[in-house]
Amino acid sequence: MELYVSMKGISDVDSEKEKKENKFRRLKCSVQNYDWGIVGEESLVARLYSLNSGSEIDSAKPYAELWMGTHGSGPSLIEGSESVSLKSWVSRDPSALGEKVVEEWGTDLPFLFKVLSVAKALSIQAHPDKELAKNLHNLQELKCVIHSVPEIVELVGQAYADQVLHASEQDGVEKLKAVLKSIFSQLMLASEDAVHETVIRMTSRLIKESKVRELTEKEQLVLELDKQYPADVGVISAFFLNYVKLRPGEALYLGANEPHAYIRGECIECMATSDNVVRAGLTPKLRDVSTLCSMLTYKQGLPEILQGAPLNPYVKRYSPPFNEFEVDSCILPEATSTVFPAVPGPSLFLVTSGEGIMEMDPAIKNRVSEGVVTFVPAKTEIIVTSTAGLQLYRAGVNSKFLKPL
Repeated sequence: MELYVSMKGISDVDSEKEKKENKFRRLKCSVQNYDWGIVGEESLVARLYSLNSGSEIDSAKPYAELWMGTHGSGPSLIEGSESVSLKSWVSRDPSALGEKVVEEWGTDLPFLFKVLSVAKALSIQAHPDKELAKNLHNLQELKCVIHSVPEIVELVGQAYADQVLHASEQDGVEKLKAVLKSIFSQLMLASEDAVHETVIRMTSRLIKESKVRELTEKEQLVLELDKQYPADVGVISAFFLNYVKLRPGEALYLGANEPHAYIRGECIECMATSDNVVRAGLTPKLRDVSTLCSMLTYKQGLPEILQGAPLNPYVKRYSPPFNEFEVDSCILPEATSTVFPAVPGPSLFLVTSGEGIMEMDPAIKNRVSEGVVTFVPAKTEIIVTSTAGLQLYRAGVNSKFLKPL
């Protein structure tokens, strides 16, 4: 608690205001033009980046990811100071991050905030970590795959297929994990020629069967992936992964060593500050199949879909079981306001539509609109008022980590 009483007149108050404004910063953010991105003005990433940076949209270029944060491969810059990155700025003033964040992660944002515009499937990948998953469920769905996709049995061999078919929960977690790892590794490490022939046989069969029956969603997905990445091992491995569709407002979290591949659509993403990734399919980039197969969790079952926990009528919070981050979604009708309470960690705010006002106190107001990204320091309360149907997202360090013991 602090009481400020000026004894030097209005100029001293102005100095205090300027001190606060120096921490309440708009950012110019980076874009990634990966070839799987949505092309031109159809891309939300392109539109947000153009509004954020003032750059024109190239109608022939894919716009895949908007990066907000301190990552060296796509650093955000302080608006008005093109040579000053957010990372260097918070390094000079660590108090903006908060004591607990600095103690745990140093003078850096522990999270990377993103917007994704996905036109075609990303690589099958996983983000590495030191820990492995501890729990496995039954293998019933995979047994169905073995029965219904004969080409997989032909590719991996009957012996590996039989290990799956004869497995049961009585075998114990470690044995079930070994069975799944064994057949998946055999699939992913198969020769290019064998994979090529298998995919052609499988897709030909599915196209023929589609004329006499309705294909499952997974089978339709496999045909779609084959058009994007012909005869790729990732086409077959889709049968080993869950096919998840998220509706607007839904979210899911993926732990380290969990295989995943976005297929299409647009979303907000937040992750620990890293671009470490191991790829093994659906990509022209470098693949490290052996490493990926050795590090995966081999966890069975559907991922948990997060609906978001309401904080008030306008804000929902998505809290994964990771210390580094959480995400708030805010939809404010015109002429309404909400408060983001002060927290002992930093926040990034992204406006995706509409217009409004963000204020730290009545003396410090910031007009915001689509494409505006703002860094807010630790211990700063923010009041947001909508002047035209405002939608924004906030990324910050997980509140459960920041709470005092």
